[in-house]
Amino acid sequence: MDQHLSALLDELHQYGVAHDAGKTDRLDRLRNLEPETAALLALLVRATCARSVLELGTSNGYSTLWLAAAVREHGGRLTSVELDAGRSAQAAGNLERAGLADVVELRVEDAADALARSADAHWDLVFLDAERPAYPGYWPELLRVLRPGGLLAVDNVLSHADEVAAFRALVSAERGVSEALVPVGAGLLLVVRARLSG
Repeated sequence: MDQHLSALLDELHQYGVAHDAGKTDRLDRLRNLEPETAALLALLVRATCARSVLELGTSNGYSTLWLAAAVREHGGRLTSVELDAGRSAQAAGNLERAGLADVVELRVEDAADALARSADAHWDLVFLDAERPAYPGYWPELLRVLRPGGLLAVDNVLSHADEVAAFRALVSAERGVSEALVPVGAGLLLVVRARLSG
């Protein structure tokens, strides 16, 4: 990672921590990823050579920068979806500062709508960091839009275990996936859709 991007990420991380410390309402917080989780996600993009990546939950673009830098290395594209237009605008500014705007499409859109609009088996990697109570409803669509062998990464599965319990039960009951829980940051659930047989 180049020094300019590294310095910007450090700045955004520190800003996010300070910003969130003064907010009592969780919806007012930026709720950025922990740096170690973001670094792992970027590594997974590189390791899987994911070229078509979907992020559900942009916020101000901290995780978006990590994903975009990784996907750019092998000519891929990132689509990042956020309900809050103001947050999406912040992300756009941060992507411009990082020189990464050319590899990212930002959408002000509901995650469910973004999934519904996605073609079957379109995404190599999906990062889910949105409103957790909605996750069970996303599950059939997540399976549909992930390519065989594609990776789903879900944040906050340890820090908010009760809120994702129903979702995790659906994942565990699905025979067509493999899963692993990585105890990094707030807890990252990794789910791989099985490759087609034959």
